[in-house]
Amino acid sequence: MATEADQGRTRVRPVDPRLVRYASASRAFFAAIAVIGALQTAVVVAFAWLLTRVITRAIDGMPWAELTTLLTALAAVITARALLLWAREALSARAAARVQAQLRAQLVDAVGILGPGWLAGRNSAQLAVTAGRGLEALDAYFGRYLPQLVLTVIATPVLVAVMWWQDWISGLTVLLTLPLIPLFMVLIGLATRTVQQKQWRTLGRLAARFADTVQGLSTLKVFGRQHRAVRSIEKVTDTYRVETMRVLRVSFLSGFALELLASISVAIVAVSIGFRLVDGSLALAVGLFVLLLAPEAYLPLRQVGVQFHAAAEGVAATDDVFAVLDEARELAAHAQRAPRTADAATVSAGPGRLVLTGLRVRRGDLLLPSVDLVAEPGTVTLIEGPSGAGKSSVFAALRGAVAFDGHAELDGTPVSALSPATWLAWAGQHPGLISGTIADNVALGDDETAAASRGPLVARALELAQAGALDPDQELGVQGAGLSGGQAQRVAVARAVFRHLRARAAVIALDEPSSALDAATEAALWRGIRDLADGGATVLLISHRRSAREIADRVVTLSATPAEVGA
Repeated sequence: MATEADQGRTRVRPVDPRLVRYASASRAFFAAIAVIGALQTAVVVAFAWLLTRVITRAIDGMPWAELTTLLTALAAVITARALLLWAREALSARAAARVQAQLRAQLVDAVGILGPGWLAGRNSAQLAVTAGRGLEALDAYFGRYLPQLVLTVIATPVLVAVMWWQDWISGLTVLLTLPLIPLFMVLIGLATRTVQQKQWRTLGRLAARFADTVQGLSTLKVFGRQHRAVRSIEKVTDTYRVETMRVLRVSFLSGFALELLASISVAIVAVSIGFRLVDGSLALAVGLFVLLLAPEAYLPLRQVGVQFHAAAEGVAATDDVFAVLDEARELAAHAQRAPRTADAATVSAGPGRLVLTGLRVRRGDLLLPSVDLVAEPGTVTLIEGPSGAGKSSVFAALRGAVAFDGHAELDGTPVSALSPATWLAWAGQHPGLISGTIADNVALGDDETAAASRGPLVARALELAQAGALDPDQELGVQGAGLSGGQAQRVAVARAVFRHLRARAAVIALDEPSSALDAATEAALWRGIRDLADGGATVLLISHRRSAREIADRVVTLSATPAEVGA
């Protein structure tokens, strides 16, 4: 059964209902743009009527003084039309900005709900392109496409009704020829949607390829593969160019087809009016009034087809955003239906007794070795085992980054019912530093209102992590640029230590914290970790170093091989 997102990709819908569901700003926008559309329709009818009056009265020899009154009214109508166009543009720009902000905020919240395990299986570069350039493309969607769509719904029936009221033959002609435009719009829209989706996917691949190349450029240069990476990017870029040109070609052809249909339809109305004017069966005022309204009747629908192409990229991006939001919504709904033993928002860090019973992490089609351990406050539990045995995966399960079987409880509460931020301080094998000061990195996630009082704790955390010689005010670049590998690793450990010292986490989980350290620094780090445990912390430690056993109260060895799921 296809999901709602899949269905959105296979059929052309004027407006995705999920837009109204997820972006509350769009509701007020639709109401306001409908009012403007109704006023624009009235102005169009008034303009045609006044212009007809001016021309026919001038032919009849109306005095200039009386004609001036009509011309003044006509100028006022033209001014009103210009002001309504300006108001529509301003309203559309503001609504687009608000909707973009709302969807970006909800996208971030959705990623938080889905968790790091979901994010690990996604292309982060492509997701960034969607949240950035993709949502920015909504400017065209709100500024051009949606106003024309609303105007079509309001103006077209009114104009056809007015034409029918004045001249039923012309009204019937428009009514019979008008469906040809949406018919071709659907056919063209299907083709446009297909090529636009291909272009959007190619852009995502290009972003991912470029990000991977930049991140691994030093490795590529060492192995002499940088030129191959460049050629790969050039190939994807060329594919994107081809897809873009295909989108433009379809856009130009569709615009030509819609203009041709509208021109032929207006010509039919004009010829009909001309013949009847010649034989005297139609008055000049009526014929001219209807002829002025005929192009206006086709214009909104024609512009919807034209502007659909300009908005296609934003529509493609919102499909991806809505897919993520739908997935997060389903997960949240499932979590509400599932029985819970505790509320993550209300449970605070307890004493820190961690019990794992039969915990087995899923990795694709494999189940990693079962883990059983009890980690008490005031102890250091060392997890050992060969590479690939699943040591880091145990920490990933505790962080909610991967699915697992078995049980994991903190002070009697399943960890799945708790937010990791309420009980776990973690330092992984990759430091994960950000641009900013060292103090900002150590106190990451700390309450900003308490920033003035965190200085001593930051210094204490750096000292326990054997990074006391570093200046907390030192500015770091992207991904912690400015520190050596060992220094970055110790700052990451200090971040976990700081969280415990702040009483935000009862359990400290350190994954290979000494892998980049010399023997003397490693020994000092072990003493700092031992001091934390003696102070009441529950410490989980992963290390291949034999020296780690000297501070461990318990050693858990993983040696079994993974098993296939269902075996």
